[in-house]
Amino acid sequence: MDLKEILQKAHPAKVLAVSKLQPADKIRDLYSKGQRRFGENYVQEALEKQKLLADLPDIEWHLIGHLQKNKARMVVGAFHLIHSVDSLELAQTLNRQCETKGLQQKILIQVNLAQEESKDGFSKEKLLECWKSLTALVHLNIFGFMTMPPLTETGAEVRPYFVELRELRDQLKTMTDLQVHPLTELSMGTSHDYPVAVEEGATIVRLGTILFGERPAKG
Repeated sequence: MDLKEILQKAHPAKVLAVSKLQPADKIRDLYSKGQRRFGENYVQEALEKQKLLADLPDIEWHLIGHLQKNKARMVVGAFHLIHSVDSLELAQTLNRQCETKGLQQKILIQVNLAQEESKDGFSKEKLLECWKSLTALVHLNIFGFMTMPPLTETGAEVRPYFVELRELRDQLKTMTDLQVHPLTELSMGTSHDYPVAVEEGATIVRLGTILFGERPAKG
């Protein structure tokens, strides 16, 4: 399946090409075919690629991997959107760094709906408990939510998690200043299950293998 077909199949969601561990020339090739949004997991790798590809004027970088608090200073202002804000403490650290630099940062809140120990993110209960504190951080704009459901044999098995994230977003919309925190984005769905995610309201799908082929091993 080529990029045009993938974009059509994902419509109306935006396609985020997951480029972690992929070389810069592969990103450049996909860019030449029309792809503009790229998602990286590792901060240093992402910042290095930004330098290598600085000549691409409208490329849009997203951070989708786990972010350690001690790297917050490096990422604010360097990414169009941070998908992986997984704790109140991380959000507070990002907010302080933005204040120091005089920046606003767009973020998504990562939600661990299945409460898998191997994955980061707020539980639904913890998110509701922290919501007032999160929305009070004046240098962050919450654009929505991200989730990574359990790996399953078929995409259909994860549909309930996509539904749950959409319903959670709709619930939080009723208690949020949408001028400040638009809550328009649902980052959910991968190469394995993105058609189901789109059916359930995904606005961003994170596609790696289907666009790049198998990912190189981390060195």
